[in-house]
Amino acid sequence: MSTEMRSPKVVVVGAGWAGLGATYHLAQQGYDVTLLEAGAYPGGLVAGWKSKSDRSVEAGIHGFWYPYSNIFSLVDKLGIHPFTPFTRSSQYSPAGLEVESPIFQDLPQLPTPLGTFLYTQFKRLPLIDRLSALPLLYALLDFDNSDEAWRRYDSVTARELFKDFGVSARLYRDSFEPMLLVGLFAPGEQCSAAAALGMLYYFILAHQPNFDVVWCRGTVGETIFRPWVQRIEQAGGKLLANQRVSDVIVSDTGKVTGVVCGDRTFEADAVIFAVGVSGMQKIVSNSPNLQKHQQFRDLMNLNAVDVVATRLWCDRKINIPRPSNACFGFNATTGWTFFDLNALHDEYRNEPGSVVEVDFYHANQLIPLSDEEIVPIVQRDLATCIPEFATAKVIDSNIIRLPRAVTHFAPGSYQYMLPAKTSIGNVYMSGDWIITRHGSWSQEKAYVTGLEAANLVISQFGRGSKAAIIPVEADETHIQIGRSLNQTVRNLGKMLPNFWLP
Repeated sequence: MSTEMRSPKVVVVGAGWAGLGATYHLAQQGYDVTLLEAGAYPGGLVAGWKSKSDRSVEAGIHGFWYPYSNIFSLVDKLGIHPFTPFTRSSQYSPAGLEVESPIFQDLPQLPTPLGTFLYTQFKRLPLIDRLSALPLLYALLDFDNSDEAWRRYDSVTARELFKDFGVSARLYRDSFEPMLLVGLFAPGEQCSAAAALGMLYYFILAHQPNFDVVWCRGTVGETIFRPWVQRIEQAGGKLLANQRVSDVIVSDTGKVTGVVCGDRTFEADAVIFAVGVSGMQKIVSNSPNLQKHQQFRDLMNLNAVDVVATRLWCDRKINIPRPSNACFGFNATTGWTFFDLNALHDEYRNEPGSVVEVDFYHANQLIPLSDEEIVPIVQRDLATCIPEFATAKVIDSNIIRLPRAVTHFAPGSYQYMLPAKTSIGNVYMSGDWIITRHGSWSQEKAYVTGLEAANLVISQFGRGSKAAIIPVEADETHIQIGRSLNQTVRNLGKMLPNFWLP
C-alpha cells in the first residue's frame, strides 16, 4: 500500500529530548511512529534510574534555564509540575566562595548586559578586571548565530577570542573559563569561539533573567519522561527499548526504506536520528550505506567529552548555602558542579543526612580510577568549598562514568556538524549538536531540533500540522541597532578587495 493510502511510517532513533519531541508531535498528527532506544529505558543519559540499593541516581544534574520556553510549554501541556522554583547559585574556587548569583528576574530590569554585570555578586574579582570585558561586547554583537558568523568565529579558540579582545588574565581565569568548563565542558583553548559566544549570549547576556534556573524535583526520567512516554503511547506512538541501530536499508531511488537493529528491520518512509555525537558515530561506523555519504563520514571528525557523575550520601545534614554550585581551579582542565539534593529532590527532602550530587566535566583523568579512589577526591574537593564535608562520613555512594558523553564544540567542528536535512532525502537529524538557526542550547536545543525534524517530515508528506516552535526572545532594541550597524559595515567591507586570511 502506498503512503498516499496509509499513514507514513517514521522511525525515530534515540529517546532523549529530540527523539521524544519528534515522536510525540508526529504521533499526534497521525503518523505511524516507532521510537527506537538503544538503552533499557527512554531518556538516554538524562533520564536517571535506580541503583542496586534502590536509590535514585542519574548521569548528572540538568538545569532548565529561563529561556527554555519550548520545554516549559511542553510540561504545561502535559499537565505536570516537575520543577523547583527558580534557585540562586554560587561559584567556588580553592580560595573559597567567589560568586553568588541572584534571581535576576526579581530585580529591576536593566538593558542587557548591565543587569548581569551589576547584580552578580563577585566576592574577590576586582572591578578593573570586570571592566576589561567591555570590548568583548563587539564580538557578541558581531556573532548573530548566522552561518556566516559561525564560520567566522569557529576556527578560533575561545581563549584566543578573550585574549584578542583584551580580557584580563584574572577575569578569564576566574569567570570566563569556569563558564566554559561547566557550559561547554572543556577549557578555553579547546572550545570554539563561536560556541562560546553562542552559549554565553543565550544563557547569560541576551536578557537579564536568562541565567535564572530551575531543577527537576527528581530524576528527569521519573518526573518528565515517564508521563511524556505515556502520552506518546496514548497518541499511538510505539517506543521500543534495547534496539541498537546497526544499519539502514537504502532503495535504488536513494531513499531509506528500513532501519536495521541486529536481526530485526523496521520499515520506514522517513527516519529521524536523535542521538548524540558518539552514538551517531557508532551507527555510521556500522553502516555501509551511511558511509557512502560524505557528510556522514565527515561527522567522524567530531568529538565528545568525558563526564563522571557522583552521588554521595552523608551521615549528617551539612549546611549547603545554595542548592546549585559551580567550581573551578581545582584542576586546570576540569570543571565541576555540586547540588544539594535535599533541597532539590522530593525523594531526599526528609533524608536524615545530606545527599549531594557532584558532576565532573572533561573528566578523562578520573575515568580510570576505581570508586574507592574517586570518593575521597570528591569529599576532599567538597570540603575545600564547605569545610563541614571534611568531618562527615560517606555512608553510600554511586559513581557513573560516562566516556564521550557530551558534545565537544571544538575549534573547527562546525564544518562537520550536520544540518536537519541530510543528503538522503528522507533522513533528518536532531539533537543538541545539530545546526539550527533557532539560537537555543543544550536540552532546549535538542527538543527544538526534534520538533524541527518532525516539521520536515510533515513537509515531506504534506500531512498534519507543523509543531509551533517558540522562537528565542528577540534581541533588545539597542542590541538590534548595534547588530544592524555592524552588518552594514560588514557589507560595505565586502565591496573591497579581500586579501586577509578569514
